[in-house]
Amino acid sequence: MKWFRWSSARTRRCVQLSFLVLFLAAFLATRPLPGQDPPGWAKLFFWFDPLLLVTTFVAAHALAGFALLALVTVGITLLLGRVFCGWACPLGTIHDIAGRLIHGKKSPAAANRYSPWQKAKYYVLVGMLAAGLFGAHWITIFDPLVLLFRTLTVTVFPAVQWAVEEASAAIYHADPGIGPVRVTSLTEPAYRAFRDNLRVVEKQAFLATGGIAAFFITIVALNAYRRRWWCRYVCPLGAFLGILAWRPLLRRKVASDSCTQCELCGMNCHGAATSDKAQLWRPSECLGCLNCTDACRRGSLGFRWIWPWERQENVARVDLSRRGMLASAVGGITLLGLCRATPQGRARVYNPELIRPPGARPEPDFLARCTACGLCMKVCPTGGLQPSWFEAGLEGLWTPRLVPKIGYCSYDCNRCGLVCPTEAIRPMPLEEKRQVRLGLAVFDTTRCIPYAYGRDCMVCEEHCPIPEKAIYFLEAEVTTRDGEVRRIKQPKVDPSKCIGCGVCENVCVFRDKSAIRVTSANESRHPANEAVPAWEEPYGY
Repeated sequence: MKWFRWSSARTRRCVQLSFLVLFLAAFLATRPLPGQDPPGWAKLFFWFDPLLLVTTFVAAHALAGFALLALVTVGITLLLGRVFCGWACPLGTIHDIAGRLIHGKKSPAAANRYSPWQKAKYYVLVGMLAAGLFGAHWITIFDPLVLLFRTLTVTVFPAVQWAVEEASAAIYHADPGIGPVRVTSLTEPAYRAFRDNLRVVEKQAFLATGGIAAFFITIVALNAYRRRWWCRYVCPLGAFLGILAWRPLLRRKVASDSCTQCELCGMNCHGAATSDKAQLWRPSECLGCLNCTDACRRGSLGFRWIWPWERQENVARVDLSRRGMLASAVGGITLLGLCRATPQGRARVYNPELIRPPGARPEPDFLARCTACGLCMKVCPTGGLQPSWFEAGLEGLWTPRLVPKIGYCSYDCNRCGLVCPTEAIRPMPLEEKRQVRLGLAVFDTTRCIPYAYGRDCMVCEEHCPIPEKAIYFLEAEVTTRDGEVRRIKQPKVDPSKCIGCGVCENVCVFRDKSAIRVTSANESRHPANEAVPAWEEPYGY
C-alpha cells in the first residue's frame, strides 16, 4: 500500500467552516413561517449523531425517523477514525477557533501531551449509558450538537436580536446624518430584512439563560488551559466515536529511522493523541486533523490503509480498567436513583408549572427521549416554550415547558412535534394537536376583575381560540361601595373544552400575575392528573 501525505490545514479549515455554516443554516431554517412547516433538513445534524441514536434506543427502546443515518457516521469512524470531531463537528470548530485565538498556531508541547485524565470522558459515557438502561437520556444534554443548538437558541440569537432591535431603535429616534443624508436610510432596510427573514418572536427572551450561557462560556474558556479541552476530557460523543475508532483502517505510521522526536507533531496535535514519545499514537484520541503530517519537517509521518485485523506497533488502545467502568456504571445508576427519589420523580405528585408541549409523551418516556436540544423552543412562534430549570427535577434540566405568561401555545401550530429529532414530542396533524389538553385554566377570584372588583372584563373570553369557547359567562349581581346593585358577567371555565393553551393567561390585563392561570391539571398525557374529567358536564350547569 502506498503512503500519502498532503498539506491539509487549509482544506480542513474550509471543510470545518462549511459544516459550521451548514449548521447555522439549519438553525436559521427553523424560523416559523405562516402556513409553512419547518423543513425536514433542519434536523440534519441530529440525524447523523450516533450518540442520540444509541441513547434513544437504550433509554426509550425506540428509533425516530431518519436517525439510522447516524450509521453513516459510524461507518466513516470505523474507516477513518474520529474525523467527525476534527472536520465536521461545529462545536469542535468553535473550540478550534478559540484555541487558535488563545494559543496561536502552536501550543506548548507539555500542554498537548496525552493525559490519563482524557479517560474521564469514557467513564462518563459508561456511567450515563448505564443510567440509560433505566430510561435516563441525560447524557445527551452534553452532546456537542445539542449543546451548541441549545446555546444558539436560548442565548446567542436572542442577544443578537436584542442588539439589532435596540441599536436600530436608537438610530431611528436620534435620526443622525449629514445634511439630507440620514443613517436610517441604511439601518432601516437592514432592520426590516432581519425582522422579516430571521426574527422569530419580537423581543424574544428565555428563562435559564444565565446557566446555559455560563456553561458554554466556561467550556470555551477552558481552551486557555488545554486546546479543545471539552473534546479531550468530557465530550460524550467524542468518547463514543473514540471507542469506535480504536482500530480504524486509516492509521498513522512513523518512519523511525528519520524521526528525530522533535515533538513538532505533538505541539500541533489538537487531540493530544501522542505522548512524550512522538512515535506512540492513540487513534481513539486522534481527531484526524492531520496537523502532525503538516508539521513534520522531515516527512516522517504519514497515514496508510491497514486492515483492522493487522496489528501495528506504537498504537495505543483505550485502556479502561474494569473497576473504573463498574464504578462509573454504579455511579450513573445511583445518580438516576437520586433524580427519581423525589415524589415528582415517582409520579406521586405533579408540578402545576410543568406544562409540556402538545404531543409530549408521558413524563418518563418524554425524559427517556428528550435531548433538551432547543429545536422546539426555536420553532415556537410565540416564544412560550422555555427551558426548564428544576420544574422537572434534575433529570429534566433544560427540557421544554410552556410558560403561558411569556407565550401561549398557538391553536394553529404543530411545529414543535415536527422538528423534534427523537419524537419526545410526537408529530401530529394539526387537527389532532388541537384536541390535546396541555392543562387546565383556573381563575383566581381574588384578582379577577369581575369577581374582585365588580366590573366587567371579557379579555380572556375574547381571545380563547376554541371555536365553542372554553370560557363563558354567567350573570351575577354585585353591590358597590355606594350600595348600587349591578349585574356583571363573571367568567367560568368549561373543563370539557379547555385545552390549556395559555392564551387567556397571556392576555390577562394583570401583567404581573395573571388572574387566570394554566396548570398541568387535566393534561392528556397523564390520566392520573385529570382533576376534572373532561367528559363530565360542569357541576350545577
